[in-house]
Amino acid sequence: MNRPALPAPAAFGKVAVLFGGTSAERDVSLRSGKAVLEALQRSGVDAHGIDAVGDFLQTLKTGGYARVWNAVHGRGGEDGQLQGALQLLGLPCTGSGVGASALAMDKMRAKQLWQGIGLSTPPFQMVTAAMVATETDAQAVFAKLGPILMVKPAHEGSSVGMAKVRTAIELQQAVIEALKYDASVIVERFVSGPEYTVGIVGDEVLPSISMETPRDFYDYQAKYHSGGTTQYHCPSGLSAADEAELGALAKWAFDSLGCKGWSRVDVMRDGSNQQFYVLEVNTVPGMTETSLVPKAAKVAGMSFEQLVQQILLPTLAQ
Repeated sequence: MNRPALPAPAAFGKVAVLFGGTSAERDVSLRSGKAVLEALQRSGVDAHGIDAVGDFLQTLKTGGYARVWNAVHGRGGEDGQLQGALQLLGLPCTGSGVGASALAMDKMRAKQLWQGIGLSTPPFQMVTAAMVATETDAQAVFAKLGPILMVKPAHEGSSVGMAKVRTAIELQQAVIEALKYDASVIVERFVSGPEYTVGIVGDEVLPSISMETPRDFYDYQAKYHSGGTTQYHCPSGLSAADEAELGALAKWAFDSLGCKGWSRVDVMRDGSNQQFYVLEVNTVPGMTETSLVPKAAKVAGMSFEQLVQQILLPTLAQ
């Protein structure tokens, strides 16, 4: 496809790169923000880093900034709160707006929407500690959803608080652990098969990436502290037809939530029926040295410096 041409770096004006924040993903966000900031500066953009804590909104208001590159992962940065505050300040921001950010961050409501429009996503339900208080209660969840389940905080990213469970006791323990991160917990059927992720930048669907980890699933440790044991494949090895199907599914999930600018869509493929299932859409995906969108962008012919400017480009029209 024809990728939009980048303007002269000065066209972006003074750019604030927001990172850090106070969510469970703060450490990853600090690394993402540092990488984005340095790439923008190497490209000649007048970019300045700001940790999204304390009175950072006042700093943005009085600092003469023209726009914001948002690298704040998780709650407070990816769930519509920051987007709403920046909208009130009149500052254009990378990525999705208030509504799409909030919807994508809420795994339950995103999946309810996908169910409603017929987009494939694993069967799921919300649970509380009381709903799995007894072994009989927990076994009822397995009876409804399947023999292996994934337990997830409904409003966290980077696999924070997630667990793969096979027994009633494991389910009870996993729900209690997930509730430490969120008041809402989702349980969904585990899809046994390869995992893929698809980056979207503007209207461009990037090549898919497949992930392999020796761990039980692609958890926080596998993502950020694997010591090289997690393997990434891009191209992912899919046939042209399957790649097109996966890309179209990812774009459908992205568009259905009203996402804009860029995102990363996580998908599983069932090893038995070969069907793709969307897990979630990440509206502020990682931009660290191990992150997936930069890997796919590189295969698509985009340098990291070009990528961060392409993500910033739509803010010129806001």
